[in-house]
Amino acid sequence: MNTLTQEIEKHIKKLVNPLKEEEDLLSVLKVKLTKKELKLLKAWAEETPTEEIRTKLNLDETHYADLSTKLIKKLNQEKIKQTICL
Repeated sequence: MNTLTQEIEKHIKKLVNPLKEEEDLLSVLKVKLTKKELKLLKAWAEETPTEEIRTKLNLDETHYADLSTKLIKKLNQEKIKQTICL
């Protein structure tokens, strides 16, 4: 099982500084992401199967793909990278 930190590192293209501790990271993400985006990120970290995630979050394939893309784009924004890094 991945941690939230490992999952975020997997999706960020260029990370200059290390990420904050797991608890601090979660606090920042609660502010910066929507509830669904945060739930999706946590589910990825827990390696939950896609179908199960879609069912839990009540998403069809298109909305799941859109939400995933939006989340990854958000994680790669400089402003967000600055707040989640040390």
